[in-house]
Amino acid sequence: MNRRERWAAGGKSRGISSGPGANTAAVLCEAGLRHLRAEQYLDAQLCCQQALEADPDHADTLHLMGLLSFHAAQHDLAVEWFARAVRQDAKPQYLASLGATLQSQGRFEEALQVFDKAVQLKPDAAALWKFLGNVLVKLDRRDQAILSFQHVLKLDPRDRDAAYNCGALLLQSGRCDEALACFNLCDRLQPDQAQTLQQRALALRGLARFEQALADSRRAHALDPANAGICGKTGSILQSLGRNEEALSWFDRTLELQPNQVETLNDKAFSLIELRRFDEAFAVYDQSKAIDPGHAATHWNLALLQMMTGNFEAGWAGREVRWKTLLPDEAPKLAKPIWLGGEPLAGKTILLHSDEGLGDAIQFARYVPMVAARGARIILAIEDALVPLLSGIAGVSQCLPKSTTALPAYDLHCPLSSLPLAFGTRLDSIPAEPSYLPPPAADRVQQWEHRLGPHDRLRVGLVWSGNPKHDNDRNRSIPLRMLARILDVDATFVSLQKDSRADDRAALRERPEFVDPTAHLTDFAETAALVSCLDLVIAADTSVAHLAAALGRPTWILLPYTPDYRWLLDRDDSPWYPTVRLFRQTATREYGSVLDSVRTELLAMISAGNT
Repeated sequence: MNRRERWAAGGKSRGISSGPGANTAAVLCEAGLRHLRAEQYLDAQLCCQQALEADPDHADTLHLMGLLSFHAAQHDLAVEWFARAVRQDAKPQYLASLGATLQSQGRFEEALQVFDKAVQLKPDAAALWKFLGNVLVKLDRRDQAILSFQHVLKLDPRDRDAAYNCGALLLQSGRCDEALACFNLCDRLQPDQAQTLQQRALALRGLARFEQALADSRRAHALDPANAGICGKTGSILQSLGRNEEALSWFDRTLELQPNQVETLNDKAFSLIELRRFDEAFAVYDQSKAIDPGHAATHWNLALLQMMTGNFEAGWAGREVRWKTLLPDEAPKLAKPIWLGGEPLAGKTILLHSDEGLGDAIQFARYVPMVAARGARIILAIEDALVPLLSGIAGVSQCLPKSTTALPAYDLHCPLSSLPLAFGTRLDSIPAEPSYLPPPAADRVQQWEHRLGPHDRLRVGLVWSGNPKHDNDRNRSIPLRMLARILDVDATFVSLQKDSRADDRAALRERPEFVDPTAHLTDFAETAALVSCLDLVIAADTSVAHLAAALGRPTWILLPYTPDYRWLLDRDDSPWYPTVRLFRQTATREYGSVLDSVRTELLAMISAGNT
């Protein structure tokens, strides 16, 4: 007997009819229930028919007929019987049966209404809240489903299914700490379940507890060695630990179990790229495209590799699939056609809008005057924090924050990150003016000069970490304490680091000589004014690095061994920014030696008197 039958048949028959016919119906219904429990379905149906002859409105018998119809896969008929029973007596178990049948037919909104009524009638019934949570999942109402499963656990803390479902939804929502608590409960209630361990591993990975995640994933594999998904996730965790050689063996194992998995092939190519085995990575992407020519993530990842290795022509075109991969929910909902360099612009209004990160917007803002030179009137829509900085770029007629709800009339649009494609940018044709941003307001610069005091030593701005949610943050950002090896030189160090992490804030407090004016950095225009007062900016790969470089200030950028595509490979300069020097990790993949090189160059700069 399934869960719905157990719910319905768990108690004595209590219809609302009265009189001799009702008593007869009740006795016959009880006999029918016994036959149902014994899986004697024909005998159960005969009892029901006799009961309804005695009392056509006997609610429990109507409900039992619904159960028998459901068992016979006559779902429409089951709905009719259950609905009749509810009309006679809206018992929670009748509603549960009706809701479950509606859900099995894909009628989720109707099922939701039924389950909602059931929990109102019996709010202390954990099973009803679980039914409600399940249908909310089907309706993609994740937050409400989480609340339903959490309520199940309040009523029944030992409900493993509710804990697992709740954990999975929390994990999907990025609430990894709460998900971890759910999977810990699952493991206590039913230890050594491979799927629970794998889900807990993913929660631990989301909390950057990679070694623990790997241990759980290995345990899951030991319990279910033929599970390709577990193998693939183990490889992904090893990637997070930077152990790409080991990750490759897990991806190969995954592909042995489930050949032609393009997601796994993309993961494998990523590890090959991290190991700088580029020819092999290109071959894997070719394999992935042969299996699924329309797989957008493959084209996106291939485009980034092409860009990093200098093939701009193919890379810019390939990056246009980004709306189908990384940013499907952020694709511009714009009615006007996109401009990618084809038609003339003279006399037309074009909307240029930022579409990726803050640093990308600053980098590709260099193309705005080039669009204006083609005779277009330009509306620039960008992140609110960038408006004061970029509104003064030559050729901009109107600059709007992206938070605005209404756009003025325009004829065409183009994302900023598509402008290099529109202009056919090659490695040897990058528009690389030393400075292309408007100079900061003189009064702001003067205020910063006053705050900084005498300019008797080299002024060095520092940015050591970026967005912690960035996919490559682990390799890109640097703990402030690691910078101690350069902070003892004879220079004034100025923090440009907004939103410092807890450990970095503690490190800042330990160095009172470190100037930290970030409370005054209200927007990028303010940061630009401060940067204009500095002799040098040393930065991880962040938006501030782009800002300093776009202002033409000397900028040293600290890069991981396998960098973002825009910094290319094996060079210490940037074709995008003439005033940039790149300090790269070696195959050792650590920043200690990088900072040693920075210190050496700083000392040389100070010795030469470059202030």
